[in-house]
Amino acid sequence: MTATAVLDLHGVTTKNAFMDRSAEQLRLPHWFGRNWDALYDCLTDLPDPAQGGLRLVVRGWQEYAAAEPGEWETARRVLAAAAAFHDTAALRFDIVLEETTSDPS
Repeated sequence: MTATAVLDLHGVTTKNAFMDRSAEQLRLPHWFGRNWDALYDCLTDLPDPAQGGLRLVVRGWQEYAAAEPGEWETARRVLAAAAAFHDTAALRFDIVLEETTSDPS
C-alpha cells in the first residue's frame, strides 16, 4: 500500500522556511541538517519497503519557485534524485508537484 505525505509550501519564500516546513511536515529525523544533502539523505532513508511506497505531494510550491528560482531548481533536482534512487530499490517513491488552477469547478 502506498502512503501519501503532503508538503504544503504555501507562504514559503526562503530556503530556511522550505527546510523548516520540510522538517515539520515530513517529520524528518532530529539529525536533519536543513540543507539539500541532508534532505536527500532523509528521502533516501525511508522506512522498510515491506510497508509499501510513498507518494509525496508538494503543494503551493509556485510562490517559493518565484521567490527563489535557483533554490527551487535545486529542490526539484533533490526530489528527482531521491525518486530515482528508489526506482532501483524495492520501495516506490513518487513526487507529485500539484498545480494550482484558477478554475473553481
